[in-house]
Amino acid sequence: MAPDRADAREPVGELRRPPHYAWLVVAAAFAALLVASGVRATPTILIGPLDEEFGWRVDQVSLAISINLVLFGLMAPFSAALMERFGVRRVVSVALAAVAAGSAATVAMSALWQLTLLWGVVIGAATGCLSSPLAAVVATRWFVERRGLVTGLLSAAYATGQLIFLPFLALLARDAGWRWASAAVALSAALAVPLAYALIRERPADRGLPPYGGDEVEPPPAAAGNPFAATAAALVLGARSRAFWLLAGTFFICGATTVGLIGTHLIPAAHDHGIGEVQAAGLLAVIGVFDILGVTASGWLTDRWDARQLLFAFYALRGLSLFFLPFVIGSSDAGLIAFVVVFGLDWVATVPPTVALTVEAFGRERAGVVFGWIFAAHQLGAAAAAWAAGAVRNASDGYEVAFMAAGLLGVVAALLALGIVSRGRPRPAAALPM
Repeated sequence: MAPDRADAREPVGELRRPPHYAWLVVAAAFAALLVASGVRATPTILIGPLDEEFGWRVDQVSLAISINLVLFGLMAPFSAALMERFGVRRVVSVALAAVAAGSAATVAMSALWQLTLLWGVVIGAATGCLSSPLAAVVATRWFVERRGLVTGLLSAAYATGQLIFLPFLALLARDAGWRWASAAVALSAALAVPLAYALIRERPADRGLPPYGGDEVEPPPAAAGNPFAATAAALVLGARSRAFWLLAGTFFICGATTVGLIGTHLIPAAHDHGIGEVQAAGLLAVIGVFDILGVTASGWLTDRWDARQLLFAFYALRGLSLFFLPFVIGSSDAGLIAFVVVFGLDWVATVPPTVALTVEAFGRERAGVVFGWIFAAHQLGAAAAAWAAGAVRNASDGYEVAFMAAGLLGVVAALLALGIVSRGRPRPAAALPM
C-alpha cells in the first residue's frame, strides 16, 4: 500500500528545520574575536610610522604593546567572571565599544603617554574580554555535542583576523597614513557592536531551547555575585587541583613557544640568515593559514579522541619541529616550508583539548573562569619567552639556543599532558561563591 503523501513529506520537513540558535551565537562571537584579533595585530604596523612622525623609539612604543599584552592576559579570568555576573552580550558589546573608542582616540594623539594609555591600557583591557575565555564560555554553555569543533572555530578567529586585517591595514598605513589605519580598526569594532548585541544570548534557556546536542532545557544558575570574588575563588579552587597546575603549566609552554618565541622572533631570526623581512613576514602569514586548518581539525578531533593524547601529540610535534628549525632556517627552503606548515597546523591546536579538559575537571559552569586563569598563564609564558629569546640573541648572536630550549619545553609539555585528568572521569569541583 502506498504511503500517504503528507507522511511521505514529513521527513523532508524535518530536514528543513532551521539551524539551532547556538550557531548564530557562534557567528556573533566569531565576528567579535575576529575584530579583536585585528586590533591586537595593529600596533605592529604602527611602530615605523609613529617613529617617523613623532620620533618615538621602538622601545618606547613597545612599552605600550607590552602593557597591552599583560592586560590582555590578566583580564581573561576577570572577563569570564564578568560574563557570569553581567552577561556575555553586555561584556562583549562594551568591550567592542571600548576598542572602537580607544582606536578612534588614537587618531588625535600627540604624546607618548596617550599611546600608552589608549593602546596599552584601554585596548589591552578591552581585547582581554574578547579572548579565549569567550570561546570557552560560548562552547560550554551552548553545546553538548560539537563543543570541541566550536572551540576550534572560535580559536581560529584570531588567525583569521590577522590574515584579514594586517595586509589591508599595512597598505592603508603606507598609502594613506597610520591615522586611517586606526580609524579603520575603530570602524570595524563599532560595526561589530550591534551585531553582538542583536545575536548573542546568554544561554539556550533564554530561547527556550536545550543546548545543541542536549535533550532538556537547562534552567539558568543562580545570579552570580561579585565577579572579582568569583575570579579569586576560581584561582583558589584551581590552585588546589593538580589538573589546574598541569593545564596552566602546559599552556604557559604553549604561549612561550608560539606567541612569545616564533610570533615575536621568527622575522629577526630569518633576517639573521639572509631572509628579507617581507619574505619572513610572509612565513608568518602562511603559519596563520595553516593555523586555521589545524585548530579546526583539533576541535573535530577533540570531540572524538582523548584530549590528553591529543595534547601529548601536539606538544611533542611542536617540540620536534622547533628542534628542526635551527638546521633549516637560512639553509633549506624546502625544510623551512615544512617547518612553517607543521608549526602552523600545531599553533593553536592545543586550545580545544585544553578547554575540554578544563570542563572535565571543573564543570561547565566554572570552566570559563578557570580557563581564564589558564589562559593568563599562556600570556605570561609568551611574555617570558619574548624577553628571554631576545636576551639569548644578544648574548650568543643567534637564536639557536632559544629554539632548542623551546623544543625541549615542548617535549616536557607533552609528558605533562599525560598526567591531566582523563576523559570521562571529571573531578568534582568545589562550589564557588555566586
